[in-house]
Amino acid sequence: MKKWIPFLLPVLILGALGVVYLKTSPPKRIQKTLPILGNHRLDTLQIQGSQRIDTIWHTIPPFAFTNQKGKTITDKDVEGKIRVVDYFFSTCQSICPIMSNQLERVYKERPEVLILSHTVDPETDTPEVLDAYATKHGAEASRWMFLTGTKPALYEQARKGYLLDAQEGNGGEEDFIHTQNFALVDQKGRIRGYYDGTDSNQVSLLITDIGFLINEGKGGN
Repeated sequence: MKKWIPFLLPVLILGALGVVYLKTSPPKRIQKTLPILGNHRLDTLQIQGSQRIDTIWHTIPPFAFTNQKGKTITDKDVEGKIRVVDYFFSTCQSICPIMSNQLERVYKERPEVLILSHTVDPETDTPEVLDAYATKHGAEASRWMFLTGTKPALYEQARKGYLLDAQEGNGGEEDFIHTQNFALVDQKGRIRGYYDGTDSNQVSLLITDIGFLINEGKGGN
């Protein structure tokens, strides 16, 4: 047995060093890739004389709404920004207060993003009403925008822009949208996820996924 000791010692030492390394080395950070949601099409591009097939994804169409301070906000004002989007109304007594409270978490934990809260009841939710609602939630207009406009424009953006409601409608008197979902929009205006705004675990996931989008943006994707 003694004749094997010189050969076993290096193996045992290397094994011990490996255990120490595994225990002390920091774990690798996993970079999650979020899906891109919505319809897409293939386009043929000419790059330096060569053809390249590129995927063109659904992006949020142009818009112009009024925020809680009476200022017109357009798609140009949010260009290049990560956005969290929801639809609510100030007199709602069911899911909307829960959603707004959850958005407070996003607002406090992710100052890098914009929150766009659109009213589904523009007749009631004037800029003055929205301003009072924003104050209640400690929201600064530069980071959390409460938006109003014409009902047809708001509803069309919810359905055809953010894809938050699958029902047909024209924003008429009998039309009504009531969804608890948040949409996560990236720096290029693409939808990257939907989250139940009444579920704290889902909102925690949203906050985490925003971090992945921030890192993705730094990488130029």
